[in-house]
Amino acid sequence: MARIRFHKGHGTKNDFILVSDPEGLNPLDADIIRAMTHRRAGIGADGLIRAVRAGTVEGWDGDPNLWFMDYYNADGSTAEMCGNGLRVFARFLLQQQLIDSLEFDVATRDGVKHVDVHNHTVSVGIGPARVHDDRVTVRVGDRDWEATPVSVGNPHAVAFVGEEELEALELHRQPTWEPAERFPDGVNLEFVVVTAPDELSMRVHERGVGETQSCGTGVVATAAAYRALHPGDGPVAVRVPGGDLRVDFDEDGATLSGPAVIIGDGQFWY
Repeated sequence: MARIRFHKGHGTKNDFILVSDPEGLNPLDADIIRAMTHRRAGIGADGLIRAVRAGTVEGWDGDPNLWFMDYYNADGSTAEMCGNGLRVFARFLLQQQLIDSLEFDVATRDGVKHVDVHNHTVSVGIGPARVHDDRVTVRVGDRDWEATPVSVGNPHAVAFVGEEELEALELHRQPTWEPAERFPDGVNLEFVVVTAPDELSMRVHERGVGETQSCGTGVVATAAAYRALHPGDGPVAVRVPGGDLRVDFDEDGATLSGPAVIIGDGQFWY
């Protein structure tokens, strides 16, 4: 048998397994990732993050000394970005003393992201959130809604729904969308209620995972879709089942802020 040392953390109950592999010598295949993230037979998590030096990542042409967030969904597939995962990854780097500053950059598959830590709050620069002009139709059961595609380094579709509709949604199964070819590699689907000016409530079905308690890039996509309809300069507060997050916009794009904690560590045998 072999074993893997891991830590576990979450950001508004969007939870992740974290594995340190600075030299990139121990890649994890999809079978191991699925086993580790399994809620019954494994540790349980929405995703797994491997901490490697950027210089060990094939195709990376930036600063080789940056820490790279090597992120995987629970089904073993890779993702371009994960906002909550990035915040938890930043907390992990600090806790493990792999970083000696409260402000630093992290390499991701969506480029370099800036991190700023203030006590219990971790803020990360997500970058531009592009709200597209086209629309798709998303369906859950026998109900469908018009949704706005938003790109946040990964694909999203945001549907504004009624409060009772949000509570009644059954997101244990993958919703569908039309036209299907709009998102050939899948999409993260957000369902949103405007509860007050600049305040939203959201549920999400993440591709490769299912419904999660929170989705950082989904929160940013939701706030961007809202701002496209309701222009303004202030922050947008988004409540998810796992807690509260804030999105600020400036000329560089969106910044996502909220809590991130490491809750424990252990060994996984396989």
